[in-house]
Amino acid sequence: MAISQERKNELINEFKVHENDTGSSEVQIAILTEEINNLNEHLRTHKKDHHSRRGLLKMVGKRRNLLNYLRKKDIASYRQMIEKLGLRR
Repeated sequence: MAISQERKNELINEFKVHENDTGSSEVQIAILTEEINNLNEHLRTHKKDHHSRRGLLKMVGKRRNLLNYLRKKDIASYRQMIEKLGLRR
């Protein structure tokens, strides 16, 4: 269920704010979104996996908090992230 290191590096390169960026809000949100999408696929086939469902809910809450922080800090970056990741349909 975890994403591969290659995929994580692709996400970091796509969403990094500066050259050595690996932990900015944008990168964290992108990685969490990828993990959430993978876990959603897992839960579609394993409907009774409640332990993974709890982990999913924790990840969604963490992403929500990061998005709130980003919206307060930089609204343009927040809107760009929403658009790129396809959130808020």
